[in-house]
Amino acid sequence: MERLWYVAYGTNLSRDRFHVYLEGGRPAGGARDYPGSRDPLAPERDVSLMIPGGIRFVGVSSVWGGGMAVYDVRAEGEVAARAYLITAEQFVDILAQEMRLEPGLDVDLTPVQETGWHTFGAGRYQTLSHLGIRDDLPMLTFTSADVDDHPVNPPTEGYLRTMALGLRESHGWTSTQIGDYLAQFPGAAGVWRPESIEDFAA
Repeated sequence: MERLWYVAYGTNLSRDRFHVYLEGGRPAGGARDYPGSRDPLAPERDVSLMIPGGIRFVGVSSVWGGGMAVYDVRAEGEVAARAYLITAEQFVDILAQEMRLEPGLDVDLTPVQETGWHTFGAGRYQTLSHLGIRDDLPMLTFTSADVDDHPVNPPTEGYLRTMALGLRESHGWTSTQIGDYLAQFPGAAGVWRPESIEDFAA
């Protein structure tokens, strides 16, 4: 496999934030520097899509503070996503950075293609999920082996603001749609009102 679709559903919905994983540097509003990928070239293209499942905001982000979005394949509903067409090497380097490791990991992507699910560890982004095929290429994302093992935690405004930017870019949603969408998920629900999110999603 030389190319694949990386399916983003959190802050990587934002093109600029995602490109930090390729080019290196620090995302706007973030508190962590990234080394970038061995191949910094931009994705060939990207597409918006909806995938079955839900999101939970869990843990504490070293970049944004507050909870991070983790894909819950077992939840009811749909998740707004953005798929980037990149090389397998870039995907592995993004995985390494999500795991706070240096790019250049030797990762075999065959198991996730064969079984649809492959776990490297108990971390929030140490499990790969196969979401189907698009244009004869696999669609893969990162999640957790058991999202229920991670206590929910409200995301920060900076985190939600970046997701909101990505949702507007990729799906063309209004501020009201973005507020209703983000405020529904565990960790944000009951803490963030849709109207509050709308204010900075405008």
